[in-house]
Amino acid sequence: MDKLAVTGGNRLSGEVKISGAKNAALPILIASLLTADTLRITNVPHLNDITTTLHLLGDLGVEIEIDEKLGVAATAASITNPRADYDLVKTMRASILVLGPTLARFGHAEVALPGGCAIGARPVDLHIKGLEAMGANIDIRDGYVVAEAKRLQGARIVCELVTVTGTENLMMAATLADGVTVIENAAREPEVVDLANCLNAMGAQITGAGTSEITIEGVEALHGATHPVIGDRIEAGTYLVAAAMTQGDVTVTRVGPSTMSAYLEKLREAGAELEIGETSVRLVMNQRPQAVSVHTAPHPAFPTDMQAQFVALNAIAEGAGAVTETIFENRFMHVPELQRMGADIEMEGHTAVVRGVEQLTSAPVMATDLRASACLVLAGLVAGGETIIDRIYHLDRGYDSIEQKLSALGATIKRIH
Repeated sequence: MDKLAVTGGNRLSGEVKISGAKNAALPILIASLLTADTLRITNVPHLNDITTTLHLLGDLGVEIEIDEKLGVAATAASITNPRADYDLVKTMRASILVLGPTLARFGHAEVALPGGCAIGARPVDLHIKGLEAMGANIDIRDGYVVAEAKRLQGARIVCELVTVTGTENLMMAATLADGVTVIENAAREPEVVDLANCLNAMGAQITGAGTSEITIEGVEALHGATHPVIGDRIEAGTYLVAAAMTQGDVTVTRVGPSTMSAYLEKLREAGAELEIGETSVRLVMNQRPQAVSVHTAPHPAFPTDMQAQFVALNAIAEGAGAVTETIFENRFMHVPELQRMGADIEMEGHTAVVRGVEQLTSAPVMATDLRASACLVLAGLVAGGETIIDRIYHLDRGYDSIEQKLSALGATIKRIH
């Protein structure tokens, strides 16, 4: 099992090209199930979750071609097996996204109840209720969601909670339903907008993506298209926090600053100077960061996927900051690992009160989920000595070539096989 060795103390500087967004690429790849034509997707990140998704689509019967630039051409002319098996689904919760498109196009779908990071309950009942409102018959059998529908019908669906994958699943299913579907209390994330843009390029009729009410007018069939995946705002944010923590000068490129507003404001509050371009952000930090308080909430508020990185920032900042998590109940598993490195963190329910220390110290630590992994890498960049991070397979699910990108910025980091 691979590990990362990170030696702290280097100031990061330079430019890093941001990869395509994992959380946009996954549903867009799965959208290929909605048409018999070829969907060509560019700017696809090289990640374990992408590999898992391609295997999953291949198992269903989708023909996959990958070009030299890691662009993907997916053709679902027919589906030989409308069943997403547990062996693949257990490693990635986004696998539930095959349910809506497969059901809408082929009238039958079986998907294992999903796995993924152990950061808390992400129930699929909202997906199921929405599809049932559209006329599907759904049973849970032997750990599988089994869905049947001759033709889905448009419906007004009110999501009890804001759910990104739920919104995406229902939006994809609704593209081939009879009539108009309205999703209320829809997720507003940029990745949802990117999926809607791809579906519209395929002939769907979707309006309102990026707002809390999305309207989908069903069509008879979708066609092929070519679509570039947006830049990963969370990867970009991770490198900007790394720059702030190391008092560096880093520019992230190929990403939309408008998707990053919530945490860019917090970096300014921490003392960073920012230069915002059309598709780039430069961060310069000339002093020890100031602690900031953050409160996660659905987009456009502060993203839960940046919470762990800001806990790491506060751990070496001047002053104290309170970090409150409202999305996932188990998303503070990085705290005990940071405490092993000398961080002063006190948990009060769903809030971590972080009092900054002058410097963290190296220690062997263990990654527990994707963003916790990134948090520990950031901590290693500013800790005295060499930090060994175990179980980095989590990191490989969401960060494309992180050790190469950080090395290019001046970090001392290497992978241990």
